[in-house]
Amino acid sequence: MTILAIETSCDDTCAAVLTGDGEIRANVISSQGIHDRYGGVVPEVAGRHHLELVNAAIDDALRTAGVTFDDLDLVAVTQGPGLVGALLVGVATAKGIAAARELPLAPVDHLQGHVAANFVRTDGAGVFEPPFVCLVASGGHTFLAEVLGHDGFRVLGQTLDDAAGEAFDKGARLLGLPFPGGPHLQRLAEQGDPYAFDFPTGKGVAGLDFSFAGLKTALLYKVREFPGGEAPRADLAASYQRAIVESLARRCEQALEQTGHTRLAIGGGVAANGPLRERLAQIGAELQVPPRELCTDNAAMIASAARFVEPLPFPDYLGLDAYATGERGL
Repeated sequence: MTILAIETSCDDTCAAVLTGDGEIRANVISSQGIHDRYGGVVPEVAGRHHLELVNAAIDDALRTAGVTFDDLDLVAVTQGPGLVGALLVGVATAKGIAAARELPLAPVDHLQGHVAANFVRTDGAGVFEPPFVCLVASGGHTFLAEVLGHDGFRVLGQTLDDAAGEAFDKGARLLGLPFPGGPHLQRLAEQGDPYAFDFPTGKGVAGLDFSFAGLKTALLYKVREFPGGEAPRADLAASYQRAIVESLARRCEQALEQTGHTRLAIGGGVAANGPLRERLAQIGAELQVPPRELCTDNAAMIASAARFVEPLPFPDYLGLDAYATGERGL
């Protein structure tokens, strides 16, 4: 089986070709690189750029994989959650490609895609099979899930306010760093003392839920204590990053203890953070860390999830619509 997948949920225009057994033949990620001037993703701008980039991304994926449209057996696309205008570009494109050849189409939940990134084959390694606990942390979503099969998961805990990636971006902005903030904050933190300031790690939040709004506010107040731009930005960045990492790691430890699982997988853009990877490796569980290109938004993870979705036959998907918020309520 040959699967073409399209992912346009936010500001990355992505296309991938995957085989039925999870081998990545091509994984194209076209980052728009225009939103940094606005300090965040502008939905209308993202949608317009998807229109400009999506056909080129698909052509690149097919060429890299050495296949044509006639070789496809299934088309997959992110249906939601995400920015509606951006999602509709991918959904309309996928429907057009599938309908032109009367191929089946698999609508995929973006969050399931992040989990399914652990089911692809990379660098000759085997697939990370369920059951396991999975942490998904990105700019729009942060949650812990118990994964018992390939076709779904059970939410154990989720953020009550900001997502972890959102906390990184907002913290970076308070420190005068460009968007996207996560990589810039990590680089600045490497020059600082992570124990210089004691920021909250969400200890007061019940269960396995997360909260980062108080942490962001604590950083704001701390920055204001240093008038005239004399704040020790590296120390603030390192301490702020440590608080986010500890909040995520402690909930992972609790989730493993409560479920009895001994295996942990991570996904989402924040999973590319080096200190987080190092901290989770210290937990003692068997850790699955996807390559960085499979942590951020990508179409290979959508193709992976599509293998376990009941596809819609032609023409049943012609009325398919996108949804902004997850059907799981995350």
